[in-house]
Amino acid sequence: MNPTTSEPDGGAPSDIPRRTPVIAQEVTTEIPVHLLFRDDDSQPVALRPAVVARRQGTGEQPKIGVRRPAPARPLPQRSAPPADPYLAERAAPALPGWTGAVAGACSLAGIGALLWGAGALPGRLTRMLGLTSYPYHGIGIGLWCLLTLGVMLALFAFGGLGRGHVGYAWVLTLCGDYGGTVRRSGLVWVSPLMLRRRVDVRLRHWRSDPMPVTDADGTALRVVVVVVWRVEDTARAVLGVEDHEAYLNQQVEAAMARVVSQLPADTLHEDVPPGSAGGTPTLRDAEALGDALTRMVWAECVPAGIEVFSAQPTVIEYGPEVAAAMQRRRIAAIDAKQRDSVLTSVVDAVDDTVNRLTARGLVELDDYERKALVRDLTVAFCTGRSGAAEG
Repeated sequence: MNPTTSEPDGGAPSDIPRRTPVIAQEVTTEIPVHLLFRDDDSQPVALRPAVVARRQGTGEQPKIGVRRPAPARPLPQRSAPPADPYLAERAAPALPGWTGAVAGACSLAGIGALLWGAGALPGRLTRMLGLTSYPYHGIGIGLWCLLTLGVMLALFAFGGLGRGHVGYAWVLTLCGDYGGTVRRSGLVWVSPLMLRRRVDVRLRHWRSDPMPVTDADGTALRVVVVVVWRVEDTARAVLGVEDHEAYLNQQVEAAMARVVSQLPADTLHEDVPPGSAGGTPTLRDAEALGDALTRMVWAECVPAGIEVFSAQPTVIEYGPEVAAAMQRRRIAAIDAKQRDSVLTSVVDAVDDTVNRLTARGLVELDDYERKALVRDLTVAFCTGRSGAAEG
């Protein structure tokens, strides 16, 4: 029988032969010719699926082997913005203030000597200083050049004098280029051609306004944070961002929203204290919350030249729109816990009393009398507990 035709069971062969595919799977693999003559020691070559053309006249179309989808790549984790490697604090050229003062004084003395030698000083001033008066014969072009140079030197010397304060620094720029930072205190001389921008480098703290956030359950909260920080790199703090204090405030707000959204505010129906082993961590664990917030804010503020020592939440309260409802829920949870505790202690006390009475033979009770005694003792103990609680 032809392997490509078939006959119906128990009957004559049909007039029109029916074709059946010999190969059930339509997808095969094409083998390159060079693989038929390769050596046995050669490495195996990966083969790709090929397209098998179907027989003409059957209405079928070629079919390509189905490829498995590539595994999904994990989303990249968010990282802090990188700092500018070319912008870092360095010491600016600065001299002690007395050098500028001496240079300015020498320039003024030279100007006075030139005017005295030319006879341009008033006679009253020369007599007051005890100097000899010379006749004035005019000032030539050479003398004018020397006087101009002396005046420029005096202005350059006195114009560079400045007073540095403890806890402050100067960031110097020249024609828009960073020229260095001066952290000296006292009288200092720097080039008067440089633009000075004063920045506070002391240890500072900032207390935020109540920030609206939501916890892991979607409950509206208001959080107040105290941040202890200082400017570590003055070049990045002044030139790297527009306003480093506003940058810090915004990063604290963003970090607080990210940290708070990962934990619930409270776990009202657990006997285990929040944050302890076996309990659900909540926002009431101030130590863990402060550590996570400090690490996140510190990583975000490093590119801006700000060093964050601690960021601790001081106030965590419910938002005004849910405060009343959460207060009622808390009171109900405390009341239920209190009732359970009272009921447990009453049952234990009744059981201990009945067992002692019967064990010592003080009373002999049948089943009905035992139930009545338990009922009376329960009522008495519950009344006593309620009275003690009210008192």
